[in-house]
Amino acid sequence: PSSAKTCPHELLTPFLPITPHSLFLQVNHRCPPGVTITSIKVSPAAERLRYILGEDDDMPNPTLFTEMDTLQQDGDELEWKESARWVKFEEKVEDGGERWSKPHVSTLSLHSLFELRTCLQTGTVVLDLEGYSLPQIVDEIIERQIDEGMLSPDLREKISFVLLRKHRHQTKKPIHRSLADMGKASGGGARHAHSRSMNDIADTLSTDQLRNKFMKKIPRDAEASNVLVGEVDFLDKPFVAFVRLAQATTLGGLTEVPVPTRFLFILLGPTGKAKSYNQIGRAIATLMVDDLFSDVAYKARDREDLIAGIDEFLDEVIVLPPGEWDPKIRIEPPKKVPTADKRKSVYSLNELGQPNGTAGGSGGHAEDEEIVCVFVRFCGGLFLDIKRKLPWFPSDFYEGFHIQSISAVLFIYLGCITNAITFGGLLGDATDNYQGVMESFLGTALSGTVFCMFSGQPLIILSSTGPILIFEKLLFEFSKNNGIDYMELRLWIGIHSCIQCFLLVATDASYIIKYMTRFTEEGFSSLISFIFISDAIKKMVSHTQYYPINTDFKPDYVTAYKCECLAPDPSESILGSIYHYSRVTIKLLNITDLDWSQLSKKECVKYGGSLVGNTCKYVPDLALMSFILFFGTYSMTVSLKKFKFSRYFPTKLRKLISDFSIFMAIMTFVGLDRLIGLKTPKLIVPTEFKPTRPDRGWIVLPFGKNPWWVYLASFVPALLVTILIFMDQQISAVIVNRKENKLRKGCGYHLDLFWVGVLMAVCSFLGLPWYVAATVISIAHIDSLKMESESSAPGEQPQFLGVREQRLTGILVFVLTGVSIFLAPILQFIPMPVLYGVFLYMGVASLSGIQFWERIKLYMMPSKYQPDFPFLRHVPLRRVHLFTLVQIICLTVLWVLKSTVLAILFPVMILGLLVVRKMLDMVFSQHDLAWIDDILPGKDKKDKKKKGDKDDTKKKDKKKGRADDSKDKVRNVKIYCHQLADLEQKKPC
Repeated sequence: PSSAKTCPHELLTPFLPITPHSLFLQVNHRCPPGVTITSIKVSPAAERLRYILGEDDDMPNPTLFTEMDTLQQDGDELEWKESARWVKFEEKVEDGGERWSKPHVSTLSLHSLFELRTCLQTGTVVLDLEGYSLPQIVDEIIERQIDEGMLSPDLREKISFVLLRKHRHQTKKPIHRSLADMGKASGGGARHAHSRSMNDIADTLSTDQLRNKFMKKIPRDAEASNVLVGEVDFLDKPFVAFVRLAQATTLGGLTEVPVPTRFLFILLGPTGKAKSYNQIGRAIATLMVDDLFSDVAYKARDREDLIAGIDEFLDEVIVLPPGEWDPKIRIEPPKKVPTADKRKSVYSLNELGQPNGTAGGSGGHAEDEEIVCVFVRFCGGLFLDIKRKLPWFPSDFYEGFHIQSISAVLFIYLGCITNAITFGGLLGDATDNYQGVMESFLGTALSGTVFCMFSGQPLIILSSTGPILIFEKLLFEFSKNNGIDYMELRLWIGIHSCIQCFLLVATDASYIIKYMTRFTEEGFSSLISFIFISDAIKKMVSHTQYYPINTDFKPDYVTAYKCECLAPDPSESILGSIYHYSRVTIKLLNITDLDWSQLSKKECVKYGGSLVGNTCKYVPDLALMSFILFFGTYSMTVSLKKFKFSRYFPTKLRKLISDFSIFMAIMTFVGLDRLIGLKTPKLIVPTEFKPTRPDRGWIVLPFGKNPWWVYLASFVPALLVTILIFMDQQISAVIVNRKENKLRKGCGYHLDLFWVGVLMAVCSFLGLPWYVAATVISIAHIDSLKMESESSAPGEQPQFLGVREQRLTGILVFVLTGVSIFLAPILQFIPMPVLYGVFLYMGVASLSGIQFWERIKLYMMPSKYQPDFPFLRHVPLRRVHLFTLVQIICLTVLWVLKSTVLAILFPVMILGLLVVRKMLDMVFSQHDLAWIDDILPGKDKKDKKKKGDKDDTKKKDKKKGRADDSKDKVRNVKIYCHQLADLEQKKPC
């Protein structure tokens, strides 16, 4: 009732946490003791914010650049001097006045926030002012204060005179500068941005403002908020004004950068409180760059809306006790700035009654809804993929024209040719050269180019895999032992596999990827990464067998070392001579005619001689040099990749070095190898375009060499190949398309599988190897194309924007692979250890960001040193270790199978991972799985069904609930009023 003395409405909240806001209300309003706070759901301030921020806007509010100027005395004249600025973090002009401080988190005193709240309550607040110049805005503010009786008319000229003084911005540079600053425009050189004459502020932008290089740190659509604070001797009470312009307007020399001003905060007060005014100015400046308060400032309708925004800010403020923290310490900006979405969601009208998100933050794959729809019609998924990707087809080419694409092409190209040579050599040994390095190069170029041109996800890189190699070896041995032509049998297996892939595409079998949770993805990805790492190390260790390190060599005894070639004993020789073949005749050569002392090591062994001496086994330390090249390439790549986070050199140079880190590392150690001059093993590339085996052509005929039943029986091994292709392709595609990569052009699981099936048939007819998505190389391809924000605020880490999705890099990689046979004179200088170092980097880099790998490292960490992972906050550590142990066991089983003949069953074991994951539902709760894995789709449906049943029950009781709520509110208000009446000895309500 109006006669009762009530508490402020801000106290009517369901809970009273100890926050600065609650302390402020307790101290300043002194609520009468004994008053019971009733269970009203939200405070009027929160309800006000909900009404302001709950409306959906198509366009987000611009980013605010905030500048604070303080009034300074220069002799007998006054001027405004820039003292601090904010984009996201605070930068302060150091006491020397020649440099900006490092960006840091603003630390505010509670007292300054309380005083700011009072300033906005008692000062002038003008919203949507039609302002076109600073003098006009100042006149409008002064006029309002005079009309409201807040300012004496005789002070008009003095206030106007002070507010229109010139602004001196911080563009003065020291004489001695770092190398990183050399070449940059100095803004004002060694002079101030404005002349030192104390005339009125300029109405137009100066040349120094237009040339200010700080603009690259500010988004293009940004607006400015200017804070002016100072003390004068003619005021006896503060002059406070908060202004929001209807349209952002450039106010001449008011701001150091040419950004239009939207907000203006003015605080002039009596002398003696300059420090307090400065803290209030810092408080409003910090509020203006707060995401939530800036939204309030843009949408506020009156003074109370701004007060509600400050109250919300006070509720979120964290207090650091003065005895446990030094206020002089500047807090470094966090590596990842938390968003204000969670704070805003509390006030969203569309999310009332809705949870803020799922427990694990994943909620399954982003493409689940699309995949569910593929059962609509025959080949529905394929048609949807084509429909989704076709509009992006032109941009898939012109978006590839960027300098970052060059580094990606060089990196992936070297990985592809190394992989092609390695697998080509192994295939040649396994198939008696029916498929070799030449076939591997041609197949890689053909399959990769076609796939990148027409596939649904061109970021995927095709390559041969270990299980396919083992299948080819077993198939060749089976054909050889049973008198069956290997190439013809392989052709029919490829045809059957192609048809089976088409059936999988037509029936939308890609739906199974919904059940590939993090458990399956990380197990498969980790296995492939470990294979890359182990293979690279194995190949390096093998060099010590061919080129042993000379541990017994002693330089002081070099004169005693010798090696001689001795002729064989004629009496012990079965043949007294050897045959030397020429092109036409056979020339008989007697061993007695040879000068054995002049023969080389190879010739001595060839003609049957024997090497005698303690240096006959000596070779240069090629193994040691190879390891230097191997680890040097890897270490330098890792170091240069992290160089973009370094403190040295300008940002663009650091990013350029990071993008070309792999190419620079390779060129460095190729140069080192040439400088040393040792004959380390080099890259061997075919120089002639012809099949590896002379008796085979480029086309394999389907009939004529095998019995008719082989054409039908090949359906059985083709089924195993299809399972292998399907699982490898789809798991790699899921990893590439995971939401962490922020791909915007969508996926194409069905279209990808369609083209893999087509290429299976084409490669079978040409006698080329079969290809499928290569997980590690595809991940490396994505990492090399990641985009980051170019204009990041000072102190803010560049934000990951997504991946440069295009087809150009993949096409160029595979075209270069095809023409590599003509680049043999250049490629022959690249040492194989350098390329193995690239392989090692690919394997290690693909492990980064895998939660499974992070959980493995937890086994070796004491609890107090463990990182603050989100899942550790919600899942007991023993349950985390148990889940990790299950994954380790599964990975070990897959590794053992991979190393045996049973590797042909590898795709079946990948399917087994899905079964194991399903069984984990009986061991772990859905809450735990939501944090350390993903919830299976079936569980989501059950949860939705339960939720739907609950919703139906709620709907039935809706009318009854509304009536009960109304009764509760009336009853609570009556209780509250009765208590107040008792305190004030008034009549009850």
